[in-house]
Amino acid sequence: MNILITGVGGTTPRSVARSIKQYSVYKNAGIYGTDINPLAYGLYETELYHKTFVIPPASQSGYWEAIADIVEKYRIDLAIIQPELEVLEWTRLKAEGASWPCNALLPDYELVKLLIDKAATTRALKDFDLAPISLSIDPNGFDENEIEMVLGYPFWIRATTGSSGLGSFKINNRETLKYWITINPGVKQFIGSKYLPGRNLACKMLYHDGKLLRAATGERVNYIMARTAPSGITGNTSYGKLLNEEELVAKVKLAMDILFEKVGCKPHGMFTADLKEDKNGVPYITEINVRMVAFNLLFAAAGANFTEDMITLITKPKTFDRRFKRYEFKPGTLFLRDVDAYPKLMNEKDLKLLVKNVKHWQLLQREEM
Repeated sequence: MNILITGVGGTTPRSVARSIKQYSVYKNAGIYGTDINPLAYGLYETELYHKTFVIPPASQSGYWEAIADIVEKYRIDLAIIQPELEVLEWTRLKAEGASWPCNALLPDYELVKLLIDKAATTRALKDFDLAPISLSIDPNGFDENEIEMVLGYPFWIRATTGSSGLGSFKINNRETLKYWITINPGVKQFIGSKYLPGRNLACKMLYHDGKLLRAATGERVNYIMARTAPSGITGNTSYGKLLNEEELVAKVKLAMDILFEKVGCKPHGMFTADLKEDKNGVPYITEINVRMVAFNLLFAAAGANFTEDMITLITKPKTFDRRFKRYEFKPGTLFLRDVDAYPKLMNEKDLKLLVKNVKHWQLLQREEM
């Protein structure tokens, strides 16, 4: 089997490739990678990829010719599409009636358009108490009085599109808002939301041909190089936990059902919902990604290999157990990640044994609360 993974310069595609090589029954598959940046580190990870290619961006001419050439020349069986803009382009092509060069497991085009716009997703869920109270903020002109009346201070601001916490910051007053917009000229549209001080959660959902088949939950606690970002959020978790939260899955399933119905499409695709809890511990959906996320590998290491699930559903759907399964993990399972290092999966009790300074550990615990 030959598998194509796109956007290999990012951390998530690396996680996907490793989940195949290290933890799946497809570890002998040939993995091929693409990226638009010739300096992307992933293009040169020869231990992961049989061959890699620099291709044009999905928005430019030549993209489909490059993909089709790779698929034909290297007999690619399926593609795992990661960058949002490429997911959008692949689903657009299918919506227009054209065929993909190879198989993939991707959502409906109209749903993808909705989900990559965080403001649109929030609007679609606002009447169901599933998303935080939010307001679109145009950097070229906004009503400060309206913002204060709807959101109050503090509130959370971020870009309506993009990943890795683009444009994210906690706004405490009018002056901070003005400064933040000024120093982020690349953001065309912001969304402001009620500030949620609780846990930062993730829920992974795999749908196929109208049915939810697999789900799993986790928590992001700290981020890699957090001090380099004013918000403390860089998009890559350094310390997190794998959770067993049935109610969280139920809430995200309700949201997905609403969104599927809104655009009139069959439930299908891989999604990762991000949620944040309010001061009372009630989780609200802040965004839903149309792809996997960077700590996908840790789920796979703990027995929840969504990449393997997707490959089987694409290549051998009749062999897949279509009974719904919420992946469960040993209580206290956590993970550590860092730059230029393989992630570590362990149990909370083992981590405590490594911490010599008990006061420091207690301080970390208090900061999580």
